[in-house]
Parts: sequence; C-alpha cells; structure tokens
Amino acid sequence: MYIIRRWWERYALTLVLVSLSFGTAWAIRHTQGAVVVEVYQVLTRPFQSSSNQDIYLYDARVQELETRIVELENKNQQLEELLGYVNQINNNVKNSPQQAITVPVIGRSADQWWQQITLGRGSQAGIQVGDIVTAPGGLVGRVTSVSPHTSRVLLISDPTSQLGVTISRSRFMGFLRGQSANYAVMQFFDKVPDVRPGDAIATSPYSQIFPAGIPVGIVESIDLKKSPAPEALIALSAPMPHLEWVVVATKKEPGIEN
Repeated sequence: MYIIRRWWERYALTLVLVSLSFGTAWAIRHTQGAVVVEVYQVLTRPFQSSSNQDIYLYDARVQELETRIVELENKNQQLEELLGYVNQINNNVKNSPQQAITVPVIGRSADQWWQQITLGRGSQAGIQVGDIVTAPGGLVGRVTSVSPHTSRVLLISDPTSQLGVTISRSRFMGFLRGQSANYAVMQFFDKVPDVRPGDAIATSPYSQIFPAGIPVGIVESIDLKKSPAPEALIALSAPMPHLEWVVVATKKEPGIEN
C-alpha cells in the first residue's frame, strides 16, 4: 500500500491532466468544435464593437425588406391576372343569374392536403353550398360547406370527386375522378374512344353539377386496354398545389348588374 500511495502522489497530477486532455479532444471531435466556438464567442463578446452589431442588424433588416418587396410583387402580379380572369368571367355571364367573386385560400385540410381547401369568405359574401370554384387555368372544385366567414371546397383532385367531362376535339365523353394533386383519371363510356395525348377536356354538357365547357385539363396518356373501360391520365390545368386565390361563381343579389 505504501508503494501504491507513493506512486499515486507522484503521478496523480499527470494522470488527471492526461485524462482532461483526452476528454477535451474527444468532445471537440464529436461536437465538431462547437464547444470551442461557443467558449470563444463568450470570451470575445465584451470586446466586440457595437458598430459591428449595428451592421449585422442593418443587413438583416435590408434582407427582410427585400424579401417583403419580392413577396408583394408576386402577389400583385397574381391579383392582376386574377382580376383580368374575373372580368372575363363576368363579361361572359353578364346576363346570367351568377356573379364571380375572388376569394383567398386560407387553409388546407391536414388529413387530405391536396383534396380540400378552406376559403376566407362564406355565407355573408353570398357563397352557398354547391357554388362552382375556378382559378386561372380551369375548374378547381365546388363548395361543400359554408360558415358565415369561411367555406370548404372539395377539389376535383380528390378521389371521391367525380364529374362528367368530354374531349373537346372529338366530343367523346366519360367521367373524371381525382387521383393526386396534379392529376385525375378519365374513364370513357365508349370502348374505343377517339382520344389523343394533348387533347383538351372540359366539363360535359350533360353534367348536373358543373356548367358545361369549363376547362379541366389535358390528356397526358391513354390506356385503351384498361378494364372495364378505357382510361386516360389527365393533367389538371388549374394549379391545385399552388392556389392562393380562387374565383367562386355565386348567385347575384336582386338588383345587382354587372
């Protein structure tokens, strides 16, 4: 025991220093030097000039304002395009009992991200269940529920959504069901339909839910061997994943003229 105690008294300090060195090296290696950087920042913070901090704050503020300007410019462009689209619709339905109003998209359902959207206007703006919703590009869906200040829209990209459509070129008809955010599937009534990739499709004149002639999408591919009926993959023309504003066709109030 005497020998061990003498050895410990002689080499204890060396062992402690070596252990600390290895521990520090291990910590630096596994934290990629984060500890050293934090210690350096703490030690040098009192010596950093306030002018440098002011420059950093100024640069951050400039970057924030530049981002806001870009965002406002993009929104302004979207609203200008939407305004032209609304004016076109109102001119087309001047003698119709309907009017077109622009409504912001304020949310999407968490469980069905691409299939339903929430609008920022409701019954107080004249929106009713069954109203047709469009956007630049074509058909979006229809209103399924309404509250005083919001409304819910079922998108045509939802698998539960079905509507009658027709090939604009050949007038062959079928029904459309949603598949994903950007695509839907058209199932034809005829066994050998006249359809080609690139054909435009629109709502059918026999549809009891949607007005006839609203653009829906473009034929991307065809499967004539599909059972029980031929099918075509349709790329939807309305930008479903990027909708920020839509147009709702509502009934005109008495006395309102467009």
